[in-house]
Amino acid sequence: MVSRDKKSTSALKRAKTAKPIIGWREWVSLPQLGVDEIKAKIDTGARTSALHAWKIEPFEHDGEPWVRFQLHPDQSNNQIVIACETAVVDRRAIRNTGGKQEMRYVIKTSVTLGNVSWPIEVTLTNRDKMGFRLLLGRTAVKNRFLINSGSSYLAAQTLVS
Repeated sequence: MVSRDKKSTSALKRAKTAKPIIGWREWVSLPQLGVDEIKAKIDTGARTSALHAWKIEPFEHDGEPWVRFQLHPDQSNNQIVIACETAVVDRRAIRNTGGKQEMRYVIKTSVTLGNVSWPIEVTLTNRDKMGFRLLLGRTAVKNRFLINSGSSYLAAQTLVS
């Protein structure tokens, strides 16, 4: 039989390591890309994160592979355009939502959700026909959050100190 002291200590340890709860969609920022606010779908069914990008052009910068692209951070306003340039981490074959495989550039950038920032890898693809300009896959949120699939925009409520 476990004493009450051990139970209390165990509950306290769990409380200290509890992860913040986020919804299935959240507002995030991508500060290294100049994106102050973009709506993201949290998608644990997708391994890789994907960012809406167009006019994707590879080039070399100091002998290293880079990519320039444009993005519309607001899915309802194509007049807002952000031009980006960043290093390429990789090129990967990714299956899109239709099951078709496509080669995508992979970049590394920081993402901020609530008051938490961390680096993620994200692929660049045209998401014009998709409901969200950014999809955060399970690799990006792994071991950081618990996801409440029945709620939205919880970060502002749960992540403030």
